[in-house]
Amino acid sequence: MAQSGPQSALRNIPRVVVRPTWDNIVAATNLIKGIVFFTAHPFLYPLLRARLLPAFLLSAFVLLNLFFWTLPLQVLFLKAFHTQGSAWVNGVFLVLGEGAAVVAILFESFLVDESQVDLFDAVLIYKGYEDLVRQHRPVSEDALNDPVRRLGKPTRSSVYAPFSFRQIAEFILLLPINFIPYVGVPMFLLLTGYRAGPFQHWRYFQLLGYDQKKRNAAISRRRWQYTWYGTVYLTLQLVPPFSMFFLMTAPVSSALWAADLEKGRREQEEADQMQVPQYTDEPDATV
Repeated sequence: MAQSGPQSALRNIPRVVVRPTWDNIVAATNLIKGIVFFTAHPFLYPLLRARLLPAFLLSAFVLLNLFFWTLPLQVLFLKAFHTQGSAWVNGVFLVLGEGAAVVAILFESFLVDESQVDLFDAVLIYKGYEDLVRQHRPVSEDALNDPVRRLGKPTRSSVYAPFSFRQIAEFILLLPINFIPYVGVPMFLLLTGYRAGPFQHWRYFQLLGYDQKKRNAAISRRRWQYTWYGTVYLTLQLVPPFSMFFLMTAPVSSALWAADLEKGRREQEEADQMQVPQYTDEPDATV
């Protein structure tokens, strides 16, 4: 992605934290809009039901084991840097973050990516951008009130968010930040959100046919919007009973944001075309 990982994020923390612009705040609230949109549109429910039981079982298994085997050891270690109370607070958040990472890796890699693509594409169709989706999969004209049922099998590679070893490596390298009392957890979420945010629009860039250069340019223009978006996204993943639900509503949120961006992009293209002078081969009538 654009720029050079955690070092760039660290240099810009004051700007992100002290001056969260209105655009950054609006970008982050798209995740809440996605939850509301999902709840209000039952045609999306079948995609969640198909994954709900395996998601719950996987999440419960991972978290129970992490809390039983690793929480006491991590709290004991954190007490060297914290007061007793903050050691437990940071320890719990640390374990929740580790659990969210493990579950997301396993679930997104093996169980959920196809469903996330379907959710993203269905919302774009609902918003009137089926021409984008048609470039990667057929969209039928039947079931006009049910975008999910209109989706055909993808005819080209379709990935919601790619598996990234770099993101996992940065996650591990940044884990020690949680040792800082009280502010460690928010800093950790901001820094990991820096990388996680842009991945939520990987599918949008794929539908636009962007190569790496165009993708990086688009990310750079909205770098801090993506950072705040990624931070809220990761924070929601720390809510154990609902982390898998939020994992499934995230594509809805990012598709709603993509629809807004696509509307602005097309309006800008139309405005640019109107400003281009029209030339004709007709001779000038004046003498």
